[in-house]
Amino acid sequence: MRDLAGGFGHLLAGQKWVFRHGRWLGFGLLPGLVTLVLYAGALVGLGYGADGLAAWATPFADDWGSPWLGLFRGFLTGLVFALGLFLAVITFTAVTLLIGQPFYESLSEEVDRSIDGDAPESGLPLARELWISARDSVKVLLRVVLFGILLFALGFIPVIGQTVIPVIGFCVSGFFLAEELTAVALQRRRVEFKERLALLRGRRAMALGFGVPLVLLFLVPVVAVFLMPGAVAGATLMARELRGEDAEGAESAGDAAGATGGTPAGQPAPQAPNPYAQPYPQQPAPPQGNPYGQAPAPAPQADPYRQDPPAPHNPYRQ
Repeated sequence: MRDLAGGFGHLLAGQKWVFRHGRWLGFGLLPGLVTLVLYAGALVGLGYGADGLAAWATPFADDWGSPWLGLFRGFLTGLVFALGLFLAVITFTAVTLLIGQPFYESLSEEVDRSIDGDAPESGLPLARELWISARDSVKVLLRVVLFGILLFALGFIPVIGQTVIPVIGFCVSGFFLAEELTAVALQRRRVEFKERLALLRGRRAMALGFGVPLVLLFLVPVVAVFLMPGAVAGATLMARELRGEDAEGAESAGDAAGATGGTPAGQPAPQAPNPYAQPYPQQPAPPQGNPYGQAPAPAPQADPYRQDPPAPHNPYRQ
C-alpha cells in the first residue's frame, strides 16, 4: 500500500511541479495538442468509414434478411470504432512522446536540475534517441495489443468478463503507461528497455499507483493533453526513486526544511553537542602541597632579653 500511495503521490507531485513552473506547462502542451488533432481526424474518418469497412469484410451477409443484416453489421461497425478508440487510447502516449521527444526531454532535465542542480544526459544524437524511443514504443504496443486480445476474449466469460477482466485491463494499461513515461528520464540515464521493465516489476504497486489513475484520466483525450506535462514530470520523480536517487523535489525539500527548521537537502545534519564535554579548555592544575608533610622549622630569632657576659680585661692592651 505504501508503494501504491507513493506512485499516486509522484503523479500529484509532477502536476504541482508544472503548475508552479507555468512556462514548462505551456511548453509541454504543444506535442499533446498536435497528437490530439491527428487522432481526432483519424477517428472522424474511421467513424465515416467503419460501416463500409464492415460491409467489405462481411460479403457473406449480403443475402441476409432484415433486421439481421443491419444488426450484424451495426454491431461490427461499433466494434471497429471501439477498437479504433482503444488503439487511440493506448497509443496516444507513445505517439505524443515520440512527437514531443525534445520537448519532454528538456522538461525532464529541468525537473532533475530543480532537485540537485544536475541532469543526466545520454550523450546520444537526437536521431538516435528518436529511433530508440520509437523502437521501445513498438515493443510496448505489441505487448499491450497481445494483452488486449487476450483480455478481450476473456471478456465474454459471464460475470468475470464484466467485473474482473476490465480491472485487469486497466492495471495492464497503467503499468505500460508508467513504463512509457518513465522511459523519458531513464533513457537519459542509458537504462535499456528490459532493465526498465525489471525496475517497474520490482515496484509494481508504485507503477500501478502512478499509471492506473492516469489511464482513467486519459480516457478523455482533452484531459490527457493538459495532464501530459505533469505526467512526464511525475514520471521523472518516480524514475529517480526507482534508481535509488533522491525523489523529492528541491522546492518540497526546501519548504519542509524551512517549516521544520531542518537542514537543506545536500548538507550534513548538525551534530548534537556532547553534554559531558567541558565548556572551557582545561588548564593544568597548580601543584598542591602535601597536607600531611612536616612543615619546615622556623628560622631562629634573636632573644631581646639575652645578656652576653663582659669580655675579659687584657692588661697588655694599650
